[in-house]
Amino acid sequence: MQDSPQLLSEMNDRSREVFRQIVEGYLANGEPVGSRTLTRSLSEKVSAATIRNVMQDLELLGLLGSPHISAGRVPTQKGLRMFVDGLLEVDDLNNDDRAKINSTVGNGSDVGDLLDRVGSALSGVTQGASLVLTPKHEAPIKHIEFVSLATDRALVVLVFGDGHVENRLFTPPPGQTPSSMREAANFLNALMEGRTLSELQTVIKHEIAARRQEIDVLARDMIGSGLAVWENEGEHHERLIVRGRSNLLAGEAEEDELERIRTLFDDLERKRDIADFLELTQDGDGVRIFIGSENKLFSLSGSSLVVSPYMNAERKIIGAVGVIGPTRLNYGRIVPIVDYTAQLVGKLISDRS
Repeated sequence: MQDSPQLLSEMNDRSREVFRQIVEGYLANGEPVGSRTLTRSLSEKVSAATIRNVMQDLELLGLLGSPHISAGRVPTQKGLRMFVDGLLEVDDLNNDDRAKINSTVGNGSDVGDLLDRVGSALSGVTQGASLVLTPKHEAPIKHIEFVSLATDRALVVLVFGDGHVENRLFTPPPGQTPSSMREAANFLNALMEGRTLSELQTVIKHEIAARRQEIDVLARDMIGSGLAVWENEGEHHERLIVRGRSNLLAGEAEEDELERIRTLFDDLERKRDIADFLELTQDGDGVRIFIGSENKLFSLSGSSLVVSPYMNAERKIIGAVGVIGPTRLNYGRIVPIVDYTAQLVGKLISDRS
């Protein structure tokens, strides 16, 4: 399947304009847009039959759908994604929306109260449901769980010793499966003992260093005698290459040693993957739009999520704000509102720290 940028670049001007007007019309009133409406609004004069042919081509590409046989067209989820990625024109934040957000935030000293007011402000201004993720907790962790959402998206659930619970969305290392994520969680839970995320990372780094040292000790004699050589030494994907193994390994002792090295390598790679997991759970996304079934975190197939992170004074992402609404959100208006609110929250929290 072609991706949105490539598909958009391959469309001619007429197809792009028909597509844009159908999406904008649908977002404005929620109704299918027909060929007769488009003949009156397009800049070039074309017949309704020509427009119907263009609409049919766009439907074959999976960008448009028709609720009824004789009705006009509406954008599909794929069509909305392409519009948002390539054709969306984001408005400037208007003064009225800015004033409403500023007045609702207030000057209280409690961060919890501030975030409650931010949620209320976003709901009131956008007429959608607000989403506010609080600053990341750095308390001892009681339990950790990784949940696979898609091949490139996962959720980590952190349960802290003080009862606080956080969900963080991240991109897992390539090649990870739900099974490998469960193994990583089990390994980390066995090491918790009241440690914070940062302390856990330190423990894993020490485990990796110790395992690498064991491998070095076992492999030293083999390398010294020319039986083996390092490939990509010190890198993440290093390997110990055994030369002419069937001819050069004299007996069971060497075989046992090689098997021990292989076992240690497997353990080393597992710990490196876990270290990657820990590092990725602290990453955050930029302003993002999730449409329909892309929004797996909430399982709302008929909804969209516009979300933006906010940062502290050290430019570290500590939380996020967003708006959840129908897929026909006014994205051009909602995006700058969410973006401004995230920047405002980050500034207010930084000023109080």
